[in-house]
Amino acid sequence: MTAPAPISLWGLTRSELGDLVEAWGFKPVHAGKIWRHLYLHGRTDWQALYGLPAALAARLDRETTAAMLPVALETHSQDGFTRKYLLGLPDGHRIETVLMRYSGRVTACISSQVGCAMGCVFCATGQMGYRRHLTTAEIVAQAWHVDRVLRATATDAPALAEVDHDSPHHRHERLRNIVLMGMGEPLHNYDAVIKATEILREPGGMALGAKKITLSTVGVVPGIRRLAEERQPIYLAVSLHAATQDERAALVPAARKWPLDQLMDACRHYAAQMERRIFFEWTLIEGKNDRPEDAHAVGRLLQTIPAQVNLIPLNPTYGYGGVPSDNTSAQRFQAILADYGLPSTVRQRRGIDIAAGCGQLASASA
Repeated sequence: MTAPAPISLWGLTRSELGDLVEAWGFKPVHAGKIWRHLYLHGRTDWQALYGLPAALAARLDRETTAAMLPVALETHSQDGFTRKYLLGLPDGHRIETVLMRYSGRVTACISSQVGCAMGCVFCATGQMGYRRHLTTAEIVAQAWHVDRVLRATATDAPALAEVDHDSPHHRHERLRNIVLMGMGEPLHNYDAVIKATEILREPGGMALGAKKITLSTVGVVPGIRRLAEERQPIYLAVSLHAATQDERAALVPAARKWPLDQLMDACRHYAAQMERRIFFEWTLIEGKNDRPEDAHAVGRLLQTIPAQVNLIPLNPTYGYGGVPSDNTSAQRFQAILADYGLPSTVRQRRGIDIAAGCGQLASASA
């Protein structure tokens, strides 16, 4: 008989950890010690954990795991602020995770799937196709990997370091922001992704604020509606890229399943239910969707929705021949959106030289 697979502690909420400890016949209070030892100290030497019964420590050693995802390749951008990690999974697949430093904050861009089934034509992950969903533990482990890197490299960028001086456990540069914008479509892997965000927000662990976690979708309408009905507190970003159904379907094949009018209805429902704005992402492609008429179409489309538009000059991929818009076109686009009362930003381009930018993540060996 095959032995059961060990339980990954990265995939348990704090309450589930308490239930496990209690099911093993120990007091649930020990779960707090285990949680802090793992998340605050990054340690799994249970025998050394003061006050933990030896029998419980032995069972944790025998029946659980909190293994880190091994780094197959680490690349550093010439910008000095971006690092990309190719991380190995137990079944041999690989995913990419990105660490990005900005003034006053550190952001991790994490993956939710190996590959992606959505097939966006300008996205390297979409070009590689879908392999499988990530587990909750594999999603959480990416965030923990970035936080562990920050613990070890707190002196690398002192001008940008964000230090929690009030906590004796966190005297290092902290991971404060998560964007689920890596490989995969998060709403295609809804349950695992949402559980991961709950774990990342747990007090006494990574304790990320809900407003510091942003989920990006190509427009999976049932998932957007479910986020609203469940009142999930994380932020929503929608990859729009075109303001008519035909043009959008040519760039985002998922629009054939969830047409633009259905997507906009779901977004209006979400905004009303959650009483918050939605971030709409627009990849600027020269001569394709960066013309004045495109900006006016966006303004008309979004004028009834509380929204902010994030403009993203196209990042190059081998499978798509488009060209990024120049600064003049981006500024013109922004000015037109402003006439409709729509705030917008042009995203800082980071890590393009190491294929760590938006739409560039992929793993040929996945």
